[in-house]
Amino acid sequence: MCNLYSMTSNPQAIRDIAKVLEDRTGNLQPLPEIYPNTMAPIVRNGEGGRELLMARWGMPTPPGYLKGHKMDRGVTNIRNPTSTWWKRWEGVAHRCLVPLTAFSEPERLHDGKSQPVWFARSDGEPLAFFAGIWCRWTSVRKLADGETTDDLFGFLTTDANSEVGAIHPKAMPVILRQLDELDVWMNASVSEALRLQRPLSDGMLACVDPPRPLE
Repeated sequence: MCNLYSMTSNPQAIRDIAKVLEDRTGNLQPLPEIYPNTMAPIVRNGEGGRELLMARWGMPTPPGYLKGHKMDRGVTNIRNPTSTWWKRWEGVAHRCLVPLTAFSEPERLHDGKSQPVWFARSDGEPLAFFAGIWCRWTSVRKLADGETTDDLFGFLTTDANSEVGAIHPKAMPVILRQLDELDVWMNASVSEALRLQRPLSDGMLACVDPPRPLE
């Protein structure tokens, strides 16, 4: 599953493509490596329209999986949004767009180790969006911080297409590339929005070099 992605696009491009009316990120810097339980930008529906803000990657873990654990690192990838636990966040108020420029899946090597393989749009356009959900939740995300209340997000997964499946056959993130797809995900009924939970067509992704870390 995808537990590493990058967002190095121009913030203005995010605002323009996602029809953001309020930017609450401040001075958004390129993020070449985004890991679980760290902060990243999302676009959600606010009272005055779509807003861009920072949130922590990892939705609340179902309680049954937290027994014996002192903290909740969160669930990054969501395969079944209509299950009892996730269903509460499937409506328009809790959907979000997660901007990305590339994402990684682990390739298992012959020695048992793994290495990240990066994918991006094959058409040369830099920006795409994961179909995500978000919530505000109180939990212990890091022991040093104790209990905190955070805006959290995760994104949907689906069957892998041929490019991703060659590396990680089980699943790939749900990626939205077209403007009409963004509007459907953010505005449509649950049944219509969840029709977008499908793999990208073969050929729409290409393997790319790893994002360069900031100096």
